[in-house]
Amino acid sequence: MGDDSDWMKLPVDQKCEHKVWKARLNGYEEALKLFQRIDDTSPEWAKYQGIIKKFVTDSNSVAQLKGLEAVLAYVENAHVASRTVGEVLSGVVCKVFNQPKARAKELASDICLMYIEIEKADIVQEELIKGLENKNPKVVVACVETIRRALCEFGSKTVTLKPIIKVLPKLFESREKAVRHEAKLLAVEVYRWIRDSLRPPLQNINSVQLKELEEEWVKVPSSAPRQSRFLRSQQDLRTKFEEQQAVAGSDGDCEDVADSAPQVDPYELQDPVEILSKLPKDFYVKIEAKKWQERKEALEALAMLAKHPKLDNGDYGDVVRALKRVIGKDTNVILVSLAAKCLAGLAFGLRKNFGTYAGNVVPTILDKFKEKKPAVVQSLQEAIDAVFLTTTLQNLSEDMLAVMDNKNPSIKQQASLFLTRSICLSTPSTLPKSLLKPLCAALLKQVNDPAPEVRDAAIMALGTAMKVAGEKAVNPFLADLDKLKVDKIKAIASNVELAGGKKGGGVEKGKPGTKAQSEAPAKPAGAPQNAPLYKVRRHDLALIVEVCDELAAAVLPASCVKMLDSSNWKERLASMEEFYQVAEQMDIGAMPCQALVRMLAKKPGWKETNFQVLQLKLQVVAVVAQRGRFSKTSASVVLDALVEKMGDVKCGGKAKDALTAIGEACSLSWIAEQVVSLAFAQKNPKNQAETLNWLANAMKEFGFTGINVKAFINHVKTALGASNPAIRAAAISLLGVMYLYMGASLRMFFEDEKAALLAQIDAEFEKMQGQTPPAPTRGAIKRTGGQEEGEEAKEEGVAGDIMDLLPRTDISDKITEDMVSKVGDKNWTIRKEGLNEVAAVLSEAKFIKPSLGDLPITLKGRLSDSNKILVQQTLSIMQQMATAMGPALKQHVKTLGIPVITVLGDIKNTVRAAAMATLNSWVEQTGMKEWLEGEELSEELKRENPFLRQEVLGWLAVHLPTMRSVPSDLMLCVPPLFGCLEDRNVDVRKRAQDVLPVFMMHLGFDKMNKATGKLKPASKDQVVAMLDKARDVMPAKSAGPAKAAPTKPVSSVHPAKALAAAGKKPLGKGKEEEDKSGPIFTMVPNGKDLRVKDEKSLKTLKWNFGSPRDEYVEQLKVQMAPCVAKWLQEELFHHDFQHHIKAINSMIECLEEEHEAMVACLDLVLKWYTLRFFDTNTSVLMKALEYLKLLFLSLSKHNYHLSEQEANSFIPYLVLKVGESKDVVRKDVRAIMGMLCKVYPASRMFPFLMEGTKSKNSKQRAECLEELGCLIGFYGMSVCQPTAAKSLKEIAVHIGDRDTSVRNTALNTVVTVYNVCGEQVYKLIGHVGFTPQIRLNALGQSQQAEPSHVCSVGEFHLDLDLLEQLESDQTSVVLPDLVKHKLGDLLDPVIIPEPKLRPVPTHFDELHAGPSSTINLVISQVASGDINTSMKALAQIDEVLRQESIAEVMVGHTDQFLIATSLQLRLAHSTHMADTRLPREDIFKLYSCAIGNMLTLFGVARLAREASMGVLKDLVQGLVTVLLDPRIEESQEGQQLIRSVNMLLRRLFETSDQTNILSALLVLLQDSLLSSAGSPKFSELIMKCLWRMIKFLPDTISSLTLDKILLDVHNFMKLFPKDRLRKLKTDMPHRTLQTLLHTLCRLAGPTILDHLSLIEDKTESELEAHLKRTAHMVHSYTSSLFTGSLSLMTDDAEVLGEIFKKISSKENSKEGVSKLWEFKQRHPEVDLASHLKKLPQTFQTFVEHSLNTLCTERGDKARTPYPTTGTHNREGRHRGYSPSPQVHTHPTPGRDELRPSVYQERLKILRQLHGLENNNKVQYLQEGMQIPVNFAAD
Repeated sequence: MGDDSDWMKLPVDQKCEHKVWKARLNGYEEALKLFQRIDDTSPEWAKYQGIIKKFVTDSNSVAQLKGLEAVLAYVENAHVASRTVGEVLSGVVCKVFNQPKARAKELASDICLMYIEIEKADIVQEELIKGLENKNPKVVVACVETIRRALCEFGSKTVTLKPIIKVLPKLFESREKAVRHEAKLLAVEVYRWIRDSLRPPLQNINSVQLKELEEEWVKVPSSAPRQSRFLRSQQDLRTKFEEQQAVAGSDGDCEDVADSAPQVDPYELQDPVEILSKLPKDFYVKIEAKKWQERKEALEALAMLAKHPKLDNGDYGDVVRALKRVIGKDTNVILVSLAAKCLAGLAFGLRKNFGTYAGNVVPTILDKFKEKKPAVVQSLQEAIDAVFLTTTLQNLSEDMLAVMDNKNPSIKQQASLFLTRSICLSTPSTLPKSLLKPLCAALLKQVNDPAPEVRDAAIMALGTAMKVAGEKAVNPFLADLDKLKVDKIKAIASNVELAGGKKGGGVEKGKPGTKAQSEAPAKPAGAPQNAPLYKVRRHDLALIVEVCDELAAAVLPASCVKMLDSSNWKERLASMEEFYQVAEQMDIGAMPCQALVRMLAKKPGWKETNFQVLQLKLQVVAVVAQRGRFSKTSASVVLDALVEKMGDVKCGGKAKDALTAIGEACSLSWIAEQVVSLAFAQKNPKNQAETLNWLANAMKEFGFTGINVKAFINHVKTALGASNPAIRAAAISLLGVMYLYMGASLRMFFEDEKAALLAQIDAEFEKMQGQTPPAPTRGAIKRTGGQEEGEEAKEEGVAGDIMDLLPRTDISDKITEDMVSKVGDKNWTIRKEGLNEVAAVLSEAKFIKPSLGDLPITLKGRLSDSNKILVQQTLSIMQQMATAMGPALKQHVKTLGIPVITVLGDIKNTVRAAAMATLNSWVEQTGMKEWLEGEELSEELKRENPFLRQEVLGWLAVHLPTMRSVPSDLMLCVPPLFGCLEDRNVDVRKRAQDVLPVFMMHLGFDKMNKATGKLKPASKDQVVAMLDKARDVMPAKSAGPAKAAPTKPVSSVHPAKALAAAGKKPLGKGKEEEDKSGPIFTMVPNGKDLRVKDEKSLKTLKWNFGSPRDEYVEQLKVQMAPCVAKWLQEELFHHDFQHHIKAINSMIECLEEEHEAMVACLDLVLKWYTLRFFDTNTSVLMKALEYLKLLFLSLSKHNYHLSEQEANSFIPYLVLKVGESKDVVRKDVRAIMGMLCKVYPASRMFPFLMEGTKSKNSKQRAECLEELGCLIGFYGMSVCQPTAAKSLKEIAVHIGDRDTSVRNTALNTVVTVYNVCGEQVYKLIGHVGFTPQIRLNALGQSQQAEPSHVCSVGEFHLDLDLLEQLESDQTSVVLPDLVKHKLGDLLDPVIIPEPKLRPVPTHFDELHAGPSSTINLVISQVASGDINTSMKALAQIDEVLRQESIAEVMVGHTDQFLIATSLQLRLAHSTHMADTRLPREDIFKLYSCAIGNMLTLFGVARLAREASMGVLKDLVQGLVTVLLDPRIEESQEGQQLIRSVNMLLRRLFETSDQTNILSALLVLLQDSLLSSAGSPKFSELIMKCLWRMIKFLPDTISSLTLDKILLDVHNFMKLFPKDRLRKLKTDMPHRTLQTLLHTLCRLAGPTILDHLSLIEDKTESELEAHLKRTAHMVHSYTSSLFTGSLSLMTDDAEVLGEIFKKISSKENSKEGVSKLWEFKQRHPEVDLASHLKKLPQTFQTFVEHSLNTLCTERGDKARTPYPTTGTHNREGRHRGYSPSPQVHTHPTPGRDELRPSVYQERLKILRQLHGLENNNKVQYLQEGMQIPVNFAAD
């Protein structure tokens, strides 16, 4: 008892797990009570979730029984019960079904059924079928019995029959009688639900058992079974069912509530068999053998395999082609029959999957019906019937119509019979009017065929069509058929039995129209006008003249009738007035319209000469047409006369009104066709033109419904070819109106017209672009009885699809076997040749019929070609095919369309884009329905390819919302869609979520929710939540027709917008404003580590390639998506380089602000920049290098060190760019290399550079060797990796290189090593070959063994004494002493001494190793965020720059210093000036220090010319920003700062490299004009700078690199063509560019066209054409100017003499000076010095002083006062402006280049100062004339 008391105190759940069976029994009893008592959502349920399985597996039978009762209660009541189904049922099957107790088995069966009730039928069924394999027969019997109970109670909708039927034969083979007995009961139960569909799967069981089953099946009631138990989700159905039973009693029929058993297709119950691999290996050889016995063997082998009722899908293209060849070409009828049977077997076994090949075999079978042997015909009939079941009549219609005109009666007969059988299997929806019309037209021809069997077959087909589509649809086509044949067709229609007992469209009994006629009189007179009266009246017949006279006399006054033909026009006028009044007041029912209009035609009739009478007649016609029941017969009486009066000046308007009224009465579609035909039958051009004008207006008023486009097209073409311009103009106007309704496709009809006419048509179409057709204001209001029944249907059908009107070419005969074999050849070049031939055939044919022979299957193979170029070419051909074939393309959707979807999974972006374009072009022609039918689309979505899933889901999201209804097969796509919702790829998941509401719109929430039942619990919860969310934003179903594309340009809402309107948040501001507001980089936790891990585990591609392939770019794009802003990613991966530049600019701006986030994705940023290294655009490359310099400067400042992954993915590609051909690029790359050593160990850099020395590029080898020398010199021998000896041997090998620069660089590197380690270098290098060894030895002999001297310098201090000492070691340029001459000696010829330059010592780099590193450290302090630190660094740099002796130490550091300074200027502008805590004085001091340093630097010519273009651009941008800063202008110190900046800009323009500064200004102007946020003042200042540079061009042209300048101008003009420049607010940019180009052309002459070498595609901009024009203009101007100057030279002395006379007189002195100034203005080429030297010195001084004063007074600030002598020098300084020129005998070393010309200039100055003549004047030859050139003093 003590033990009992212990466990009795335990909680219930612990009792249930106790080791004592009594405790467990007690626990089960208490649990049962608890389960029956607690709420279904109680947390108590969760306690038992883990232990509930133990209830059913209890080892004690007594406890187990009670445990089963508890489990049943648990499953029935617990909300978490569904989570336990698997483990509980496995226990039930294994541990309960084998128990001897019946009660235990019963409870176990009840538990299984209860699990089914809570929606877990699939898992229950799976566990029970697993139990059938148990070795214990008791378990098997119990499982079978439970399955039978489940089927009986829940029905075949809940319990899946296919797996049950699959195991039944095996159960019948069991040794146990009990098992066989239960199997028989189960088979009977299954038979109750699916009837005869069960017979085929059980045909192979024991015959005795089958006989017993047959006997049992006979006893099964014929009434449909119904489920008696319902799922939890079907409880509302259960309630209705019980209510129905209560009302109807025991015999009540509940079919409307409880659905009867669904019809099961036996095919679905079969397992597919794969037969392609089982074909004999020599099948294709034998089937083409010469011996018919071998061919027969092959066919018999295939026939045995094709007998399987269900075949596995595969590529049967080759098999079908072989069978087609046998059927079409084999002469042995036995083999033809056998091949047809094989084809039928394949069609039956593949079903819809065979539809791909249907279009290829049907024409062959139809053509083979010429065989007369019954056995062959029967086999062919079976084959073609089987093939039809795999496709649709629509797809086969073209082939059917093609053989209808065959001369062979057997073919026509069998085609009609096949059509009859096909129509029997059709429905009214699958037999639309568009298909019925051509088929009936073809059959009607055969109804009159001479062969009776052909006639009978055609009548049979027409009767069947009438049965299916209905009399109303077919009757209009039988109008011209005699009554006997019509009755025969109707008799057949009444006797035809359709497949499945369908009723068809209905055939009215009795004579047609009888009932309608009897009801006609009862129609009230006041019927509404829109009632279709023509349906209730017989056809209005033409009346004879006598009858017309009687009817007219009955309603018209006698006087009126009498005076109608009077010879007096006044009487005729009075008569017509009376006629008009009567017609206006006449009752609609009493008006004899035909009689009245015939009365108007009486003499003189329509040839009335008085226009007033004629006008009244036309008005009467209009009134009669408006008020009466005006028929087409009545209209025919007057139409000819009305058309004849259309061109009449006085009566034309009334005639048009009458025609409009008749159009309302008889429909515009009919009258328009009649009127146009009549007009063009006449010769009056005025009538024709007015008719077309009236028709254009009528179309707007009536609309386009029912218009016979084809008829109009022909007439319009006739009008376009008319000689009269009015007719052509009217035709073009009519086309414009038709364009409103038909869209761009209308143009296809007129592509053969002349170019000029086509241009007019295009212009008219362009006017109509964007306009919507006006709403009809006339028509559809009233119709008369003049139209017979069915006429309305005709009118609706005539418009049709305009694509059907195009004349199409049959190209099947051009698709030869040779062409097809080429397309499928193994050699890709031959395949390409075949594809080219196919494309040529399509291009030539323009519009084609759908018969393509074997081409579709062959093209399908090319879509999976390993050569992606051929894949894209195939896709291009398919786009051609879509345009050429039109809507008939539908029959090729399964063959060719679906494989295009597979291509969407290609890894190449270009291939996917081409595939999507092809897909859209096909859908535009075919519509979406064909694509959604079948399981092909769902199979594609099952592929776990992220690219394919993204594209397909996006495609569905676009097209599904436009559909009104979808095929039921769309449901097959739901399971893979759910899989996409949980895909690993984020884009796939997003696309799946976007398309979910669209699926729900068509399928409904309930269906999709039910489909989640097969998902795992965790997945189900997520998917159901997404479904709930999607239900809230589900768009409304489209009301429009589900057509492929509208035939007219109507505006439609994009699906994405439709979804947004349905519930998603609306779009706000523009994309630019919305997206660019946040940070550009996003911190992804551990993102970099995960990427490294993925790369190591080979989940992602390692960043290693020779040139970037698409897969690398796509991978980088995917990886960057979560790390950068969406808009930035679009810019980064845009195809246009301008977007790349914008992205880099954005990254530069945020470099400091988002440093941490940028570092988090630094590996991706560096990878992106490696892609830019492969760009050919120099602008992008330079911009990228600019960013990288700033980036590594920033990384160094933050003490960041590159990881191995970052270095390995970046440095190798940077090393590649070291060998760039452009100096400016190499210079920047070298600068980046130097910065890299601060963030990455030099020893690890060393192997990358060593690898670079192996390049084929000599420049790269040389640069890498130089960098290696720098590393060794700076860091010592420890930097050499892997060992010093190995590295030096590889370096020394290059001493014998073929390239001189590589040899020299290798020698310099070895010298550097020698300076570091001395004689040990020879030991390390060893023997390196013959030639390198000789050079190395020679080098060793010339070296002095000096120990390396390493300078110890303070960390942030420059040792100026040491710099002076180092500088003193250098040899400066030695100038020769000037020889002292006497005055007379100056007349002797001048001997120019050569400047003597000493070579730079080879250990120069070694000497500068210490100072260089110190300079780097100090420069890095310049960009510091701390003002004091920056100012101290600037002070140290300034101290170096101001001492000319050591300023040269800054060589090589100019860019680095300017970058740091520019960064500091930007920091001061954006940060310091905004910080109120910082004193303004300190900020202005910082500005002054920075600008002062740069002024000093740009005063040193060598340093100034070192500044690169990118650095100068940033510097000028920063300086101009300072000038425009309003905060600086407002302060007192600001004015001084602005003056300093202006001074710096002037010096910068004068001393920096002219190419670089001009390029920098051009790029700055371009960027400022592109930027929408930029200040107009900024652009204005940049243009002023450019104008200043243009003025320097005459002096600097020789130093310019014109190729680089023209490349920048080309890029500018590409972005800003002439039209875009003129649209700017100001014309200054245009004028600036024009002036620059004109100046360059003037200075360089025609040779400027030779400087376009850097431009890759000269056609991208207008530069070349502009230069040619400008050069021609300059040449013309120069020629005329030259001619004028020659004539002027003779008169110069006389004119100047007169002017000098005026100057010498006191009265006219001022006037003379003014005239001299004006003369100099007009003739700047005249040298005044030669004229003034003859005058006294005082007079010369006076003239020069007066000219300078006058120049100042007139305010010519743009140019310096006019000199009397001299030109400009290269530095931009004006010479000779001073009256007393100075001679600079001691130029500053390094600031001016010492050339012989310098001495010539100076000597000439000395000659002039001493009054001597320069007799030896330099002359040059131009165009055969010698022109003297004056040289002036400096």
